[in-house]
Amino acid sequence: MNIGDFKILKKDSRTKARRGRLMTAHGPVETPVFMPVGTQATVKAMSPHEMESLGCRILLGNTYHLNLRPGMDIMEKCGGLHKFMGWNGAILTDSGGYQVFSLTDLRKITKEGVEFQSHVDGARHFLGPREAMRIERILGSDIAMVLDECIPYPCEKNYAAKSVARTIEWAKICRDEPHAEGQLVFGIVQGGIYPDLRERCGQELVKIGFNGYAIGGVSVGEPEDVMIQGVEQGIAALPEDKPRYLMGVGVWTQLVESVARGVDMFDCVMPTRLARNGTAFTRAGRYPVKAAVYKDDLRPIEEGCTCYACTHFTRAYIRHLLNVNEILGARLLTTHNLHCFLRFMEEMREAIEQDRFPEFRERISSEYKTIDKAHAQKK
Repeated sequence: MNIGDFKILKKDSRTKARRGRLMTAHGPVETPVFMPVGTQATVKAMSPHEMESLGCRILLGNTYHLNLRPGMDIMEKCGGLHKFMGWNGAILTDSGGYQVFSLTDLRKITKEGVEFQSHVDGARHFLGPREAMRIERILGSDIAMVLDECIPYPCEKNYAAKSVARTIEWAKICRDEPHAEGQLVFGIVQGGIYPDLRERCGQELVKIGFNGYAIGGVSVGEPEDVMIQGVEQGIAALPEDKPRYLMGVGVWTQLVESVARGVDMFDCVMPTRLARNGTAFTRAGRYPVKAAVYKDDLRPIEEGCTCYACTHFTRAYIRHLLNVNEILGARLLTTHNLHCFLRFMEEMREAIEQDRFPEFRERISSEYKTIDKAHAQKK
């Protein structure tokens, strides 16, 4: 396979789920895939070696944050993001559009880009499609996302239509800008809750031509059924032979439902952020390890789990670390949560390969809960 090739290895016979392989400059990425978020050139609490040992082959960096700190002068001197952070796997970089557009009171949008005030020191900055591509070129990521405007929920259709037009124009500029050697570029489908705008955006992006396509502007506060509709609408105009990336979604039932509709790639801060807040993910749901009920619980975080945290430590110990603010507590819980997510995706790939994805889908739907009350039951 050549860099940029996306091969569909197996299609589910009863849904639109597919098992694929995307070739990047730093090796193949097996899909469906969950990409841990490393916003500041690190997956929080984890070393690159630990991420590799968990089976992670691709993670995220962020244009907005890395441009502010440490800055592109340092990044250029260090030889790009891979060398800077000591990571040998693939990296996808978000263009920073979501972060910039979340600064509602600190930004001004024009057809050239966005002028915004840094959340760090209040300094004024400008980010347009050319600037975003320059930053991602210096970072040298394997996959660079175009600059888009993330439409909020709710949003009037008139504004959404103007925003989509802007996203399409910026995508054209991003596609024509110079890129790092071997760097793939993905377009982003926007359109809010409006099917015709989603369809138009997808069609125009396909005309421009990208190595892959993302569905953006979902999981921004809308109900779950509206979110799933947005996924369906975003995929409608996208080609079969290119990878499809759903941005910012990490709830397991939503991952499964999106894969059933043809999505290949996902990212979310959920496993790492909730770990730092003391929440453990399990196959049956999630629960608060910091709760008093676990103070003398000698079971692992999840019985049957083979991760380092579960094979070496008890809930009582990890709860203790978390409650006295010891760094190791967050590290162990992050290790478990990421292991859980990556293993989950591995099992989903296996289910597609063996043509039993619908059964896997049904099991996850019936088993997964927001809070697993069984964890609170003492043996």
